[in-house]
Order: sequence, then structure tokens, then C-alpha cells
Amino acid sequence: NLEDAINYEIERQEEVLEDGGHIVQETRTFDPARGITLSMRSKENAHDYRYMPEPDLPPIVTSEETIEKYRSELPELVVTIAADAVLAASLEKEYGLSDYDAGIITSSRAMAEYFDAVVATGADPKLAANWIMGDLAKNLNEDGIDITKSPVSAERLGKMIGLIMKDTISGKIAKKVFKEMWTNEDEPEKIVKDKGLVQITDTGAIEAAVDAAIAANPKAVEEYKGGKKKAIGALVGQVMKATRGKANPQMVNKMLAEKLAD
Repeated sequence: NLEDAINYEIERQEEVLEDGGHIVQETRTFDPARGITLSMRSKENAHDYRYMPEPDLPPIVTSEETIEKYRSELPELVVTIAADAVLAASLEKEYGLSDYDAGIITSSRAMAEYFDAVVATGADPKLAANWIMGDLAKNLNEDGIDITKSPVSAERLGKMIGLIMKDTISGKIAKKVFKEMWTNEDEPEKIVKDKGLVQITDTGAIEAAVDAAIAANPKAVEEYKGGKKKAIGALVGQVMKATRGKANPQMVNKMLAEKLAD
């Protein structure tokens, strides 16, 4: 249940952000029968979680001398760890990855090589890391296979990321494309074309959907103009729903903000 709840939240929060919404800090519960999480109560500040020292875990005070003593006694494994640290630092410097992302990507030689191959196609390094640690890792885990056996090659993933970078597809549509790629050997460009998943960037088409969303949701419009800026998320969601997720999210947000400012 914990694993299912986490996986559901990953997808739910990704959809909220991709639709232009905001993640609300809250406590949620998991309904195993329906496989979804549900909001219980908001948690605005850290003290709402009742953070406090654990009396049964006393603090440990050490010194640099003690740390160095233990470090000198470590087995040969430290050499491997040091090498991984150097590689991670290299990724941080060369591609601007965070310390966390670089650490995950270099957790295995196979993953690091896969990442390099994806970036070699011209894919944005940060996007490459996100897809490898996200959807790719999730599918590998579900199928119980190693990255070296991935049905989606580094080259194909790189090409799909390239479509996102060119605004041919949105991040949300890309999830559908990736899912199809997992069981389909076709190139991502062909899948996008065959499935009719090309992102809508036509200003006229998006404006029509935006106008319809504004007209159909007066309450959200009123809340937004009253200072509740998060209300725009509901309008973005309606536009994305009307366009079956194909509208360019950045264009939708920009157009909504401009129209609601009038």
C-alpha cells in the first residue's frame, strides 16, 4: 500500500504541475480499494507536524579526529565510493545537475552510461535525468529488469525528449508516448504521428479553449481576480481537458493570465 500510494502521488503531483497548478502541503490518506490518495487536512507550517526531539535518541558528538580514524579503517570499498563521487561531481559541473540527481545517475555504471547516451542525442541533461529517475526507473522496477534490458533504448528516449524540447509534445503527452514505447519498437516520432499526439500550439485554437474555460468557470475567475492566484490552476485544467492534454501548457498559462488581467 505504501508503494502504491507513493507511485500514485508521483503521477498526481506531476499532473498538477504540468497543468500549471501548485502542490498543496497537506496530509493525505490512501484508499487501497480505489488505488488513490485523498486529502485529509492541510499542513501549512512545519510545527503543524509536531516536530520535536526524540528523547530516546540522544545526540552523538564526535570530532574530525574520530571521523578520520574511522575513515582510515574503511575497507577497499572506499576507492569505489570515491570514484563514484568524482563522477557525480563531474555531472554536476558539466550538466548542472543537482547533487541528488548526480548521485542517483552514478549509482551504477550502467545507469551512468545510459544517461551519457541519452545526452549524446542532444537531449537536455536535466530532462534526461528526470526521465531516467522517473518513468524509466518506475517501469524497470515494475517489470523487475535491469536498465541494460530496457525496452526503451537511450537513443529512443533521447529522441522523445527532443520532441519535448521542440514543443512537438508536452511533458504530459510524453508520458503517453513513453508508455507506448515500452511495448512498441516504433520511433517516438512515428508513435506521436500515428496516435495523433502532436501538441497544439496554434494560438487561435488555444484561445478558443481559454475563452470557453473562462466563460464556464466564473467562480475561479472571480477568485483569481480577488487575489487567489492559485485559482488559475482550475482554468488551466479545464483547457487541458478540452484539448485532451494537447495544448501547450506555457501558452495556456500566459494567455489566461493576460485575459484575466483585463
